[in-house]
Amino acid sequence: MGGSPRPKAVVVGAGIGGLAAAVTLRRIGMEVEVYERAGELRAVGSGLSIMSNAIRALGTLGIDLGLEDRGQVIEHVEMMTTAGRTLRVLPYKENCAKLGAPSVCISRSELQAALLEAAGDCPISLGAVATGFSAGPDGVRVRFADGREAHGDLLIGADGIHSAIRRQLTGPEPVREAGYVCWLAVTRFAHPRLTRGFNGHYWGKGQRFGLHDIGHGNAYWWGTRNMTPEAAREWNGTKADILRAYQGWAEEVTAAIEATEPEAVIPVPAQDRPFLERWGEGPVTLLGDAAHPMMTSLVQGGSSAVEDAVVLAQACAGSGDPVRALRAYEDRRRAHIRWLVERSHAMSAIEQEERPVPRLIRDAFMRFAPKSVLFKPFETSMSADLPTRASVPAGAGR
Repeated sequence: MGGSPRPKAVVVGAGIGGLAAAVTLRRIGMEVEVYERAGELRAVGSGLSIMSNAIRALGTLGIDLGLEDRGQVIEHVEMMTTAGRTLRVLPYKENCAKLGAPSVCISRSELQAALLEAAGDCPISLGAVATGFSAGPDGVRVRFADGREAHGDLLIGADGIHSAIRRQLTGPEPVREAGYVCWLAVTRFAHPRLTRGFNGHYWGKGQRFGLHDIGHGNAYWWGTRNMTPEAAREWNGTKADILRAYQGWAEEVTAAIEATEPEAVIPVPAQDRPFLERWGEGPVTLLGDAAHPMMTSLVQGGSSAVEDAVVLAQACAGSGDPVRALRAYEDRRRAHIRWLVERSHAMSAIEQEERPVPRLIRDAFMRFAPKSVLFKPFETSMSADLPTRASVPAGAGR
């Protein structure tokens, strides 16, 4: 590839997608440097689910992050009313087994630790704020605000929804704001309702709550509430405000909020972007939220970034032309990711519905539709056409 025995990739961003790219590209024998704008490598204190497709994809490169030990395998998903009355139980573990791998709910800090361990001695430079790049016959150069430069054969923009690499490729773009805030937190929590592998979803009027077992005596919870985009962006309320928002909800909901230290609650505005058809040019491409930020409804934000990293590595491993490899990666991902972004956005609007009649229809569908129909969007989201197990060069990634 590129006339070099060890082609080099510069990865901008050390979030889930950036670290996953470092792991997978090193696994196929590439040299990798990661540059992160933050001054310290610290995962925000929330959780997420890494779904079957991401774990299965990593397996095609012989990578096992040990997530089942670091987090908790999702046993079942329970859909409930605000009072905690069950609308439907989805046997997630059994369905994921049919897809070839479990789905795991985990804290971001544990996932980051697993990725860093797998990345080994990959150099990660902190406090590196990317300001732009230039490409030429000798590869690509990235400029940083403090005067540093990085040079490589490839540039992978994995720098999130406000990506500087994407901005140079596409020009200024507004984010798409959904009109609600998300509160996220991880806390020590025990409750009779929080059984092993429990994933509870409580649906109300323009408001939801999620409660998830992430193992080791910890729970990840999230809450949403409709408000103007401006209020969601600037939300600076207190834990008491969140408790008032869930007054009268199931006891385990308010108990989880009560158990959480106020500083552990992270408010995030619900945002995505319309699907971007062109992710790169020349030796530059995008990955994860930089390429395709999406709503959380299909639980694929982190998992699709990991899957991106695997497909990128597969394309690079099978090509002697770095530019052609990037276009092959983008072509392989485009249709599936477009579906994820558009379907997640549509589902988000249904989940946050306030009007009485659409809410009745939504809840009736959840209660009475066949389980195969209910699970179908999630099955589709986890069923991308991945390459088969790659041939990894001897000693690669060591």
